[in-house]
Amino acid sequence: MSNPAAPSNAANAADPRMRRAALPLLFLLLGVIYASWVSRIPALRDHLQLDPAGLSLFLLGGGIGAVSSFPLAAWLIGHYGARRGCWYAGAALLLTIPCLALAPSLPLLMLVMLCLGVCSSCFNVAINALGAEAEKIAGRSIMSQLHAWFCVGTLSGALLGSAIAGLGVGPLLHFAVIASCALIPLRLCYRALPNDRPQYIAGKKHFALPHGPLIALGMVAFGGAIIEGSVADWSGVYMKDRLLAGDGVAPLAFACFAGMMLLTRLVGDKLKEAFGARRIVASGALAAGIGMLIALVAGEIPLAIAGFALTGVGVATVFPFIFSAAGRHGPTALAGVTTMGYTGGLIGPPAIGFIAHGFGLTAALSLVGVLCAAVALAASRAKWLE
Repeated sequence: MSNPAAPSNAANAADPRMRRAALPLLFLLLGVIYASWVSRIPALRDHLQLDPAGLSLFLLGGGIGAVSSFPLAAWLIGHYGARRGCWYAGAALLLTIPCLALAPSLPLLMLVMLCLGVCSSCFNVAINALGAEAEKIAGRSIMSQLHAWFCVGTLSGALLGSAIAGLGVGPLLHFAVIASCALIPLRLCYRALPNDRPQYIAGKKHFALPHGPLIALGMVAFGGAIIEGSVADWSGVYMKDRLLAGDGVAPLAFACFAGMMLLTRLVGDKLKEAFGARRIVASGALAAGIGMLIALVAGEIPLAIAGFALTGVGVATVFPFIFSAAGRHGPTALAGVTTMGYTGGLIGPPAIGFIAHGFGLTAALSLVGVLCAAVALAASRAKWLE
């Protein structure tokens, strides 16, 4: 006779595997989504014929949405838990992405970017809160490994974006396919994760700006976000305008940047255990500055790509170690530090565009190299980073 309990047992056996895979998969999905729209910035710019100042306003919309959303992210996690928060924010994010290609004017494009910034930042805080909790349960550093999966996503999304752009496929079809394909794994991850819905406590404060030693963590996150966001948003434009790279080649600068971040994050947890987080982040920021210098003085496309790749090595450990340190103090501290980080993401890329409008993109990106040294100094003094 057949055993009627066998299917149930098989399903139960699969649940732990899916539960282990869910959190890395969420980080991967965020990376794919992020790199997909970033890789098509030149196409979105050309569609609306934006100058550097107009492109900066477009990016500014996303930054404003991200920074303004952190009280919402903290409230969402505080009331519904990080698991349900990542499902709500992730579903809204997938609905928003195709709208980037539908915006007929700069003001509407900024509005869509505002919504994109809100959704992506809420999703980001939720999955990092899940990661911080998983790190506590594991009793060891795993955040760098989780952020490595984000890099797998950004690398995959950037390479895919490069290939799709090279084939002449428009951003609308590109974004619609990405959103449709990502919805199923997002739902599966949500169902696999354990229910973490907290009990509601009247009057509980779910969001506060960093204070005391957390300010140093916030400053490192602030600078790291400027560096990472500037390379992500402007490397393709720099490659296309300064070095005359084609639409299929320009995204490779960001792809190599993301790829080297991935490789560095794969060993980041071991480096942290061997040398300490402060030393790794500070020395990495200096390496990122050297990479920016190489990229900006290079006259050939391969050397410029190598420079951006070295910058990826340097900034790879900033966010995993910062989020790990802040997460040890709870979701409220994590949301506050992340706010400072995304404030850098708000200020950085648009500021690069406005400076480029007046002095050229090379001069604007040179300031990113200077900022790398400032991040190294801040990291060396961030005692709570250990």
